[in-house]
Amino acid sequence: MGKKATKAADNMYYLARCEAAESDEAFSSREKAAELIGIDRTRLARIELDTIAPYPEEVKAMAEIYNMPELCNSYCARECPIGKNSVHEVTIDDFDRLALKVLGSLKDIDTLRLSLIAISEDGVIDESEQETFQNILDSLEKISTNAKALQLWAIKNIRIRE
Repeated sequence: MGKKATKAADNMYYLARCEAAESDEAFSSREKAAELIGIDRTRLARIELDTIAPYPEEVKAMAEIYNMPELCNSYCARECPIGKNSVHEVTIDDFDRLALKVLGSLKDIDTLRLSLIAISEDGVIDESEQETFQNILDSLEKISTNAKALQLWAIKNIRIRE
């Protein structure tokens, strides 16, 4: 890719286009990338320069065209008014690292299962069970985040469907 846009250097959409340009020269040109996405070149420039926020459908198009499924997750976690409060941003590592994270987060699944059974037996989460229940929720969130990262890796690298 030619000259780097220093004003856009930390913008996730610009960085995604730069990464895509490493395997497809068409993305070196903002004009060609915008054409492939289906938006105006100046709109893409403004998105990459953080002067405007992209529409969800633009993020989806960029994610598909750049082969960067993590853009959708990042958009939801950072920019979407609903997702900011409910979606955790994930980082796509190498496969072996992701597999170990998933396995590590699952190591105490039997303990979690038994704790959840014990808490739910009477149908009430009393004050003495709240800390244990919060730990269960935290563990489930970790499992979910690691699973999502592995899923995004698979979508990106072996082209499985979401």
